[in-house]
Amino acid sequence: MRRIIQRWITSAVLSVSIVAAAVSASYGQEKTVRIGFQKYGKLVLLKSKGTLEEKLKAIGYKVVWTEFPSGPPLLEALNVGAIDFGNTGEAPPIFAQAAGAPIQYVAYEPPAPKGEAILVPKDSLLKSVADLKGKKVALNKGSNVHYLLVKALEKAGVKYSEIEPVFLAPADARAAFERGAVDAWVIWDPFQAAAEAATGARTLADGTGIVSNYQFYFSSKKFLESDAKIVDLVLAQLSEVDDWAKGDIHAVAEQLAPSIGLSVPVVEVALKRQSYGIKPLTDSVIADQQQVADTFFALGLLPKAIKISDVARRSGS
Repeated sequence: MRRIIQRWITSAVLSVSIVAAAVSASYGQEKTVRIGFQKYGKLVLLKSKGTLEEKLKAIGYKVVWTEFPSGPPLLEALNVGAIDFGNTGEAPPIFAQAAGAPIQYVAYEPPAPKGEAILVPKDSLLKSVADLKGKKVALNKGSNVHYLLVKALEKAGVKYSEIEPVFLAPADARAAFERGAVDAWVIWDPFQAAAEAATGARTLADGTGIVSNYQFYFSSKKFLESDAKIVDLVLAQLSEVDDWAKGDIHAVAEQLAPSIGLSVPVVEVALKRQSYGIKPLTDSVIADQQQVADTFFALGLLPKAIKISDVARRSGS
């Protein structure tokens, strides 16, 4: 199973066209902040607001935005120097660090345990996580939900080896889930909220009492060393967007819905399960993230043990 890290890297390399585009877009720009983002989250809101561009222009910088389909290719882009800053959930940076990527944790969002869940079809006979023994479970390999599944099974007294994981990206997993090719699906918002609304999917368990489900913000080590004040400016602008978002969830849902192809009510459900606040790393959060890394290492999914504290910037550092 240790070969999973090689598969993770291979998957990331499949996004080389995205990485190349990011490099090309920023070529020749001496003062450029290159930000990687995913379709859903605070960075999307910051991009749409346009306030970061104004702040950076005043001090001689420009912004290049590059969208990624998921966390692993985003962090691979950071690894090869195609972007300077981005965010993902808990699991992708662990695999990235194990692969030698020069990432630095610079901030986090508080836990959002209800923002990911183990779903079953509405008419499924499965009633608890313990019932997953011997069943096919769809999930995105190396993602936050991978950790949720491991810990939920552990809590229910079921070994990870006693279920059949089916590694699928969200769109493919949704299709497999709807046609009955898998017995359960472990997924995060907004895909989670969309499946609940469209199919009536039931929740066997979300992260409550099981996992934290943090979101983390990252800089490349090189960019943080040379442009720490720019990193702090980006985080400050994110905090302003975050304050706006938590104060007017309906307005945020209306802004996000068209870009992610979901209805406003579905996006609202997802946003209400999200956490708010852009915060500096603490010892407690680092310890939680270390537990995730140690769990993956114990399962043989990492080639070596890692120390999260080696790549975490605490407040004031």
